Amino acid sequence: MNLVLLLSIFILFVGVFSKEALKPDVVNVGAIFSFSTINGKVAKIAMKAAENDINSDPSILGGRRLSIALHDSNFSSFLGIIGALQFMETDTVAIIGPQSSMLAHVLSHLANELHVPLLSFTALDPSLSPLQFPFFVQTAPNDVFQMIAVAEMISYFGWTDVIAVFSDDDQNRNGIVTLDDELAERRCRISYKAVLPPDQTATSSDVRRELTKVRMMESRVIVLHTFSKTGLLVFEVAKGLGMMGKGYVWIASTWLSTVLDSTSPLKPETANSIRGALTLRLHTPDSERKRVFISRWNQLSNGSVGLNSYGLYAYDTVWMIARAVRSFLDLGANISFSNDARLTDAGGTDLNLSALSIFDGGKQLLNNIIETNMTGLTGPVQFDQDRSLINPSYDVINVVKTGYQQIGFWSNHSGLSVVPPETFYGKRPNRSSSNQHLDRVVWPGGGTTRPRGWVFPNNGRELRIGVPNRVSFREFVSIVNGTDKVQGYCIDVFLAAIKSMPYAVPYRFIPFGDGHKNPSYHELVSKIEAGVFDGAVGDIAIVTDRTRIVDFTQPYIESGLVVVAPVKRIRSSPWSFARPFTPSMWAVTAAFFVIVGSVVWILEHRINDEFRGPPGQQIVTILTFSFSTMFFAHRENTVSTLGRLVLIIWLFVVLIINSSYSASLTSILTVQQLSSPINGIESLTSITEPIGFQVGSFAKNYLINELNIPRSRLIPLGSPEEYAEALEKRTVAAIVDERPYMDLFLSDHCELSVRGQEFTKRGWGFAFPRDSPLAIDMSTAILALSENGELQKIHEKWLSRSACSSEESEDESEELDLKSFWGLFLICGTACILAILVYFLMIFRQFSRHCPEEPDSKSRDRSYSARLRACLSFVDKKVERSQSNSKRKRESMSP
Repeated sequence: MNLVLLLSIFILFVGVFSKEALKPDVVNVGAIFSFSTINGKVAKIAMKAAENDINSDPSILGGRRLSIALHDSNFSSFLGIIGALQFMETDTVAIIGPQSSMLAHVLSHLANELHVPLLSFTALDPSLSPLQFPFFVQTAPNDVFQMIAVAEMISYFGWTDVIAVFSDDDQNRNGIVTLDDELAERRCRISYKAVLPPDQTATSSDVRRELTKVRMMESRVIVLHTFSKTGLLVFEVAKGLGMMGKGYVWIASTWLSTVLDSTSPLKPETANSIRGALTLRLHTPDSERKRVFISRWNQLSNGSVGLNSYGLYAYDTVWMIARAVRSFLDLGANISFSNDARLTDAGGTDLNLSALSIFDGGKQLLNNIIETNMTGLTGPVQFDQDRSLINPSYDVINVVKTGYQQIGFWSNHSGLSVVPPETFYGKRPNRSSSNQHLDRVVWPGGGTTRPRGWVFPNNGRELRIGVPNRVSFREFVSIVNGTDKVQGYCIDVFLAAIKSMPYAVPYRFIPFGDGHKNPSYHELVSKIEAGVFDGAVGDIAIVTDRTRIVDFTQPYIESGLVVVAPVKRIRSSPWSFARPFTPSMWAVTAAFFVIVGSVVWILEHRINDEFRGPPGQQIVTILTFSFSTMFFAHRENTVSTLGRLVLIIWLFVVLIINSSYSASLTSILTVQQLSSPINGIESLTSITEPIGFQVGSFAKNYLINELNIPRSRLIPLGSPEEYAEALEKRTVAAIVDERPYMDLFLSDHCELSVRGQEFTKRGWGFAFPRDSPLAIDMSTAILALSENGELQKIHEKWLSRSACSSEESEDESEELDLKSFWGLFLICGTACILAILVYFLMIFRQFSRHCPEEPDSKSRDRSYSARLRACLSFVDKKVERSQSNSKRKRESMSP
């Protein structure tokens, strides 16, 4: 029994011992960087500091030691590949790096085959997809977020055109592609891409050649996406070319912030060349651990290089690997490697491929890394479902004379803000434009006013401005026969606006049209979208279809469609006095005179001697009393309360009717009246007669698409003469055209008139390509012309004619209808009805007291006719006011 127990203990001991023997005492991790670069120097120090901190605490790796082997690729992709192969021959569980995205694409294929996780905080190319490279992990925010931040800064400042300057390598090229996509979502664009040689091969002459081209461009907003060596060279050359002065905007990616953080002090010439630039820096929230590490940095680096954000990410990356290894070992897994038969059997080569082995636990270690949930120097470290770090954010930095200043933050959660992004993480995401804020910026040249971001360079090409070659209404725009001169109202407005612009705008007018008929304005605008013209100037209406393809300036003249038709002038006649009221108004007014007279007679008949007498006399009294109230000359006095109330209301109604009649009759007798069966667009659509429109106008499509008028009813007309002839011969019932044309046309044709009101609200503007800054600046200039009166002077010069229609009016507008007064009649009628009801209630009450009913029902039936005669006699009976008053007093004093 004891022997069996001892044997069991021995077997258990041997099993545990052999299991521990499989766990190595050293965990090998490789690192591939170019250690002569700023980020390489900082990463080396930070990774070694993390290694020492991990090894100083045996509980982290269970008594095992972390060993980071460093390999200097020295800017060579070949040396980087050699270093990775060497690491994979020495049982390396993970590799930190590489530094560049181009090398990351190559090494990721090796990592996929050998199951060795590859972690990088500098190779942040957006194209390094986890679907294609599952063993590659970016431990710093992907450059997608940096490009989103740049795009939102450009949109925040209101720029629409930018120039991208970048190095021709995978990371920078793909970053600019991402920026282009983000700008397009915000209706911005990259107008020119200046491509520089890769970082280590770029020379001053290469940079100068590209920047000389950039200086020829209209845009002054430049995004610089490269590395520190090329980036500083670009700023140096730009300074010499005068491109760091007023009007320019430079936005550099995170490379510039690493220079500012890690190189102190900067050389004076370097500091002067980057002054006014904006840049981004990976944001890391403040914490006690971060402050302690920053205080240790000078001791760790011996003052050789300053700490930047990438150093913090390098430190956290080492800790991510250590935590993942600890979780891997805690699950009872072993760090073991096995040979790949495909590599062992590879023949015909002297390469020692069999030395490469697959990390058996690579997938598990990769999962542990992706599931990391810790708080490091960079803040909370955790990956989302897309394997991107949660809450990516950046500091927005402005380089100033004394160094740099932080003007705000950007985060994927809250956008641009002057408040640290971690304060918003507990709230709902809100990146609306109204919540975007940054502090004041000092721009290149030292100014604080936001640059326009777009100018016409002195050596820029002339704008090709399309001008409609009209054959009618040439007062608006016309080509002088036999010359290249263009003139007209629209041209003068354009020239005045160009003159008031704060910069020179070279241009030349190009006629559009054959000169035999008015051109199609839709085709003219389409030429801008096609790139044939850089703009269009003329009588171009701002309509929906055109705004979808071009941008218009502020309207410089109001315009809307109107209906013009022949009219018949109404002369004065002996019966003109009846025209202010419609027949229905006359009838209702006369009826109310009789009604009110009758009501007052009923209310006054018993107590007022002036309303008594023979029947004929009483009828005359009713009529004379009611009609005399029209002149407030009624002779009879009212003594009853109800009568006075009715009379007061009626006199108010009469006052309103008299005033309205007088005003309307005055207008009729002093202003010439016009009459036409067409009263506006409503009556025009209800008939089937032809309608004329101007060739090239948008009126045709509007009438067809919006008003559903058959195409067969529309007759194209090309000139004012054709307008007049068609209306005179009744070829068309009316003309539908824009108001400015019709005002000129009617000034020579007094037999025609505008019928009804404008049924569209439009305006004329100058057209430019979509998102053109010139459209905004021209709009500002047009508003200035309107405010200083220059626009009105131009209008008076070309369009100041007295149209006949301005002195005429329509007869319908002067005729007063019943609908304008029915409220007054309703009040008066209601007062009359209430007064009669109250009066008869009082009469019946008095009659009941005077003649009580007989108790016998038979005798009561026989006396109905007698009681009716008695009642009528009672109503007609004269009552003395003094007696009635004294009787009421006695009744009120009796107990």
